[in-house]
Amino acid sequence: MAINEAYFGKKSCNTSVFPRLFFICLIILITAFYSVSCSTKRGIIRQPLREEGEGFLLEKLIVNEVKFDWMSARCNIVVTDDKKSKTEFNGQIRIQRDSVIWISLSPALGIEVARLMITSDSIKFVNRLNKSYFVGDYNFISEIFQTTIDFDILQSLIIGNDLHSYENNTFRATVDAFEYKLQSTHRLKSRKYLKKEDTPNILVQSIWLNPDNFKITRMNLKEFGEENKRLQTEYSSFKPIENQLFPTVLKIDLQSNKKLAIQIDFSKVELDSEQVFPFKIPGNYDKMK
Repeated sequence: MAINEAYFGKKSCNTSVFPRLFFICLIILITAFYSVSCSTKRGIIRQPLREEGEGFLLEKLIVNEVKFDWMSARCNIVVTDDKKSKTEFNGQIRIQRDSVIWISLSPALGIEVARLMITSDSIKFVNRLNKSYFVGDYNFISEIFQTTIDFDILQSLIIGNDLHSYENNTFRATVDAFEYKLQSTHRLKSRKYLKKEDTPNILVQSIWLNPDNFKITRMNLKEFGEENKRLQTEYSSFKPIENQLFPTVLKIDLQSNKKLAIQIDFSKVELDSEQVFPFKIPGNYDKMK
């Protein structure tokens, strides 16, 4: 095919050809990019969700929750206070379901600075930096979180499951943007999990579910009547662990008299490998006051 010399110029080395060619290539690239971009955007636009009842969503939530007897993971923990000051730890978390939560914290150098063991009715903590320890009940954690916390809530927050020891009969289901939402304004602890000395608290709870896998993506908790106190969690980066989807990034925002943000990035997660929970208080440690 003959080249149109009137358009490109008679000499191939004519410099006027380069601006023209560059302009043509630029138009082609922009057109191609626009076409791909538009097709990509069209591909990710989701159809409006069909409304489902709370019974359906609760069933899907339970079926797709993380099921385990034992759990262990390494993690990176970043704590940010209300003054934007950050503290970072490496850690290990081990859980025996409904029995024990064991946490070991170390700075970047890898020398353990603190160890925590939580059971259904006790809290044990050692601080190796100042050689002190604490043994007590859940008032310790409630003071930190500035709200009522029990073992079930802690375990559920870490794993990304709903609360097992609380009743499900007060939820209402709605659609929030492209997620399902379950909300209860007065969720109570089941009687079989209450002890005689317990004072039942009423939870106001919201749960957002991914419509594709019905995993919890966000959860808000607060006590009824405590409008200024709130605990919010976000779950992301779900990865298959033993054929189950596990959230490997957990963000916790605490709002009370002070604000506290915690991000936990999990790695080397193992399910149903039996764990040990070593905990010893050295004789020369002082009891925290």
